[in-house]
Amino acid sequence: MSAFPKIAIDLSQINEGLVLEIYERQVGTLFDQEIDSNLNNEARYQLLEGCFYDYELNDINYYLGQISGNIIQSHRKSIHLGTIVPNIYVGTLKIPIVEKTSGKKVHTLELEVRSRKSNYRDDYRDMLEFITEQTTDLLLQINSPIFQKFEPDYTKNTSPEVLYQRFVFINSIIGSSDFTEAVHRIVTNPVTTWCEEEEPTDIRKIKRFSRASIQELVKGNNRTALPLNHSFRQYGLKSVPVKIKSARKTDSVDTPENRFIKHALETFLKLSVEINAKAQKLKDGNQLEKESFQLIQQLESYLQHSLFIEISKPITLKLNSPGLQRKEGYREVLRVWLIFDLAAKLIWEGGEDIYDGGKKDIATLYEYWLFFKLLELLQSLFAIEPEDIHNLIVLTDNGLNLKLRQGKFTPLKGVYNSNSRKFNIQFNYNRSFRGKNDYPSSGSWTTTLRPDYTLSIWPFGIDETQAEKEELIVHIHFDAKYKVDNIIEFTDQDNEADLNEEKTANRKGNYKNADLLKMHAYKDAIRRSAGAYVLYPGTEKISRAGFHEIIPGLGAFPVRPSKSEDGTEDLKGFILEVINHFIDRATQREKMALKSFQVYQNPPLKEGRVDDLLPEAFGANRHMIPDETYVLIGYYKSEEHLNWIIKEKKYNFRTGTGNGSLNLDLETVSAKYLLLHTKGDKNSSRLWEIKKGGPRIYSKKQLDGKKAKYPNPNHDYYLVLNLKPVKELELKGKVWEFKKLNKYLNGNASAIPFTASLAELAVNSK
Repeated sequence: MSAFPKIAIDLSQINEGLVLEIYERQVGTLFDQEIDSNLNNEARYQLLEGCFYDYELNDINYYLGQISGNIIQSHRKSIHLGTIVPNIYVGTLKIPIVEKTSGKKVHTLELEVRSRKSNYRDDYRDMLEFITEQTTDLLLQINSPIFQKFEPDYTKNTSPEVLYQRFVFINSIIGSSDFTEAVHRIVTNPVTTWCEEEEPTDIRKIKRFSRASIQELVKGNNRTALPLNHSFRQYGLKSVPVKIKSARKTDSVDTPENRFIKHALETFLKLSVEINAKAQKLKDGNQLEKESFQLIQQLESYLQHSLFIEISKPITLKLNSPGLQRKEGYREVLRVWLIFDLAAKLIWEGGEDIYDGGKKDIATLYEYWLFFKLLELLQSLFAIEPEDIHNLIVLTDNGLNLKLRQGKFTPLKGVYNSNSRKFNIQFNYNRSFRGKNDYPSSGSWTTTLRPDYTLSIWPFGIDETQAEKEELIVHIHFDAKYKVDNIIEFTDQDNEADLNEEKTANRKGNYKNADLLKMHAYKDAIRRSAGAYVLYPGTEKISRAGFHEIIPGLGAFPVRPSKSEDGTEDLKGFILEVINHFIDRATQREKMALKSFQVYQNPPLKEGRVDDLLPEAFGANRHMIPDETYVLIGYYKSEEHLNWIIKEKKYNFRTGTGNGSLNLDLETVSAKYLLLHTKGDKNSSRLWEIKKGGPRIYSKKQLDGKKAKYPNPNHDYYLVLNLKPVKELELKGKVWEFKKLNKYLNGNASAIPFTASLAELAVNSK
């Protein structure tokens, strides 16, 4: 493939000597494809996406008109020259050439913008064919009467846009390489059958006579006399015909299977001719006319094969023939014929983004293609509700419309049942997560974000709104990135040189790692997101777990437009791992979700602020969160009792349900400190640390310690805590006003033990 630094396009048909010159800025990005362009139905002069080109018309009386996307950027003072900036556009650019004086368009110049990916043409065809197959499969699953009776004229009163959309669907299945190969297999190895042919044969060569042969032997014309001694004369036969008709078996291709193939090809050709005739009358039908004519030529070349000359028209179509359904070539054509009628009725409004006016937006098509790939994968794993799938196809005045478009939220719901746990599954296409929503609402806490695909999972039995509020839902996002070549280079920047290069590129406006940063944005900004992953047509799989489990995480999965190895097995394996993770009720993610719900369900109170000097939460005190660290407030009845506590480093509570007994709730059992007070105290500084192990039951007799005897025990059993002196300097000698605590009771009830948080005590300290 030859590249040129400059190409000159002759426009003498507009004005004698008029020439448009185009100059490349980047070496090897400007092409003149005089031969190959016709084979691929493309414009002859070709540019490369993402590159810049300068142009100049040699006559100042003409200039290039504007087209969408600011692709043509004329010079402000000299509009006959300027810059062509294709950006991400791929396909045929139709650029108007305008006469300066009249302002009228005098010609349309076609330039082809090619993708940087060398295999984008094959990818484009394969993806369109797959979308057509998936869409027609959806139609075949629908049993509604309106679909059975809907039989429009494919070309009558049809706009150019709808007609072109319809043709794209048809061409994606008939114009594919698979269809071409199927026809080739048929003509090289057709289904045949034995048939009998009658022909005049010399009577001396007949070895076996049938009943008809014997009759002709007696009554046939052009006879010759038998010899006088011939044995037949005794039976009254004096002569025999020189030749009689005899049957012989031959191999014939005029079979029901081959008649069907010829009928199918003629049907395809008839519609293609009708579309081409319609396109010739349309003002903007140039692209459709060229592509339909190319398909006509292809179909005519098939029908001109000698095989089809010998085949008669079918009387009936035997679609249940084993030859049609099983033999290579025949089964492929049968499949195409079955979906052809539905494909001819299809329109796709979202297709305007991909192929409108010769445009070949391969990146957007990859996004749509991935939707069906993911839908196919998820249907194999989950029970996606049929009515949701059927809602993708709607009946309109123009035909059967595929309701799939960028920016339109398309949810598909299902259920996963593992017997031990049941989940709601929702597959979302282009769901927008609204920005600046207050917690606990769903959405993003910054700006509105819209991943390409989102898989949402939450427990069965509650709706999505409740699952969001209770931190029970998990969102996993996927983004289609067709133009990412090597995802590894975005994730393996671990040295100064790489980082400096990245910063330099960023200053120039070239954000190489933008795709990776976007995944971080989805995961970190959208509430309850547990992962965000790139889907791209590469080969390398990357998965980065945020902690110890498969989610939360970031990564990339290669999913390629291939009919054999599309890479979805890695993605399927990942989703199965995620589901297996959800079945486990004791995951760290589950614990984090519960903790988040407990912490965030209520806003913090102003009076709960803790500014007091307290130990820092690190090392042995890492779990010391003031409002989750509990203190037991206990009563001692006398100086003898206090002396016993100090010497034995124990504290006792009454058992049972009477006054002064201890209520063993979670806060009490997990208490870290004990604050002692007695009758007449207004505050206390007697703070002890409770040893781990919880309270133990002591009998009256066991209360007598080694160093001090318990004074006057009057209960049979007690709960006893083991104590040790407080070691944190911030807590030593601190005076706590325990009477101000909410749970404190006056009078005789002041001896009843209760629990308070360290935060409550800190607010009421001196």
